[in-house]
Amino acid sequence: MKKVAIFDVDGTIFRSSLLIELVEELIEAKIFPAGCQRGYKKELERWLNREGSYEDYIDAVVKIFMKNIKGVYYGDFVEVGKAVIQRKQKRVYRFTRDLITQLKKKGYFLLAVSQSPKVVLDNFCDKLGFDKVYGRFYELGPGDKFTGRVVDEHLISNKANIVKRALEKEGLTLKESIAVGDTEDDIPMLETVEKPICFNPNQKLLRYAKLNNWRVAVERKDVIYEIKK
Repeated sequence: MKKVAIFDVDGTIFRSSLLIELVEELIEAKIFPAGCQRGYKKELERWLNREGSYEDYIDAVVKIFMKNIKGVYYGDFVEVGKAVIQRKQKRVYRFTRDLITQLKKKGYFLLAVSQSPKVVLDNFCDKLGFDKVYGRFYELGPGDKFTGRVVDEHLISNKANIVKRALEKEGLTLKESIAVGDTEDDIPMLETVEKPICFNPNQKLLRYAKLNNWRVAVERKDVIYEIKK
């Protein structure tokens, strides 16, 4: 049975959000209306000015994505996703990039679990050497156009359930298992493994990590350091 290493992607490996980059590219390609940026610009400004939370900004982007994805042709969506990855593939953190390389050499099964669209995740994670990727699927209707509904949303929303499913399907062991996440949404996933790592954690995850004596690593500019309890 292979050992497993589980990674969140956005903000943990990728130094942004694949969904944010995707929405921006869909607007640039005139597939999403230009005016829809107004739906999250306020929360972006609040985040940049450190007056609001990153979570509020992401939530606003998600709402705009869900509002405008209906009716988009799948082929156009795939092409835009490829363009995003082609331009942004290397914008990753050194800490997680190097950890992925080390674990791959040690024979770990690399598993990515994210709330970003799977069609974009597959391309991004494949180039990093991941063995399995779980992300969001969006329902297709007549003419290969999106209906605006998420497939099995209850499943992908619970990362612990995803991990359990992957362990059973791939025949993996939790012995010496590792997981890396950056927000409180990753706690259920981090709790399932022997060696949780909180990387660039938000405040809620940092508090939880300190209570549970989890490893906390931070990358800032060209420095990687750890926060002790």
